[in-house]
Amino acid sequence: MPNPNTVRRKFLALLALTAGSGFLRRAFGNTLSQDSTYTEQITEPRIGIALGSGGAKGLAHIPMLEVFDELGIKPHIIVGSSMGAVIGSLYASGLTGKDIRKVIDELVISKNDRLGTVLFRKDLLKWINFLDPNIGSGGLIDGESFIQHLHQSVRSTRFEELVIPLKVVATDFWRREQVVLESGDLLPAIKASMAVPGLFAPVRLNSKVLVDGGTVNPIPYDLLWPECDISIAVDVMGTMSTNTQEIPSFFDAIFGGVHILQQSILIQMMRTRPPDVYVKPDIMDVRMLEFYKADAIYRQAQGAKDKLKKELERLLA
Repeated sequence: MPNPNTVRRKFLALLALTAGSGFLRRAFGNTLSQDSTYTEQITEPRIGIALGSGGAKGLAHIPMLEVFDELGIKPHIIVGSSMGAVIGSLYASGLTGKDIRKVIDELVISKNDRLGTVLFRKDLLKWINFLDPNIGSGGLIDGESFIQHLHQSVRSTRFEELVIPLKVVATDFWRREQVVLESGDLLPAIKASMAVPGLFAPVRLNSKVLVDGGTVNPIPYDLLWPECDISIAVDVMGTMSTNTQEIPSFFDAIFGGVHILQQSILIQMMRTRPPDVYVKPDIMDVRMLEFYKADAIYRQAQGAKDKLKKELERLLA
């Protein structure tokens, strides 16, 4: 069955191309422009991508964004929750997928690194600085150090300076509702979106106490619909192959509880209205803070990357 968005775009393009005919001009008056720029704007679909939460598994978003680079196209808008907001902000600021890989590579240990080399890599010491105990502020870790490092890579400090429009999802802790951030200071919004309850300290912003956006909208593809012809949702929640009889550790209990909540929300969203393109990288056995598994995550995401590329090529044909 033909994609309804594709059919609609072709129909509008046909109207624009034939706008000079007497019949169409009599039928539609001067509402159809003969300007070639207008025709191009109609025929180019507006593609939006939603990057979901998932901690270290969110590194799988990078190969998906590389698809856009390889096809020579840009998203019309990016929306993201938690780690999806982090990666989305880097891309929206003008970095390519490869650029973002380099940023991550500076912070993680490769499987080819020797112990002696690792101990003397100054850039890896940054991770120690990121883990600032902040128990008295509602979380085990203060994300401020991570955000300050991110500031060195993001080319923009405000939403209005971004190359690609970005919407960041956070959660109003006391009102138990979604908050969409799309203007003003960028870095505090990202910090709020990634503030996993119990792990990262909540963020006070715009007279609200904000926590992880994934607790209300783990893959916020619904925010794309008003502005896009094609909506893409990237699900990086992954799966675990652990013994089902095993008692979870402290951190596994926190992250696993959040994951259960997110999965339930996503199931309901998909039943109500799925995105035009749903991509789920086959990420296995990666915990929320296991960023050192970056190479494994990229390998596991390759199949989903290939699938997304083929789907976009089909839709843009």
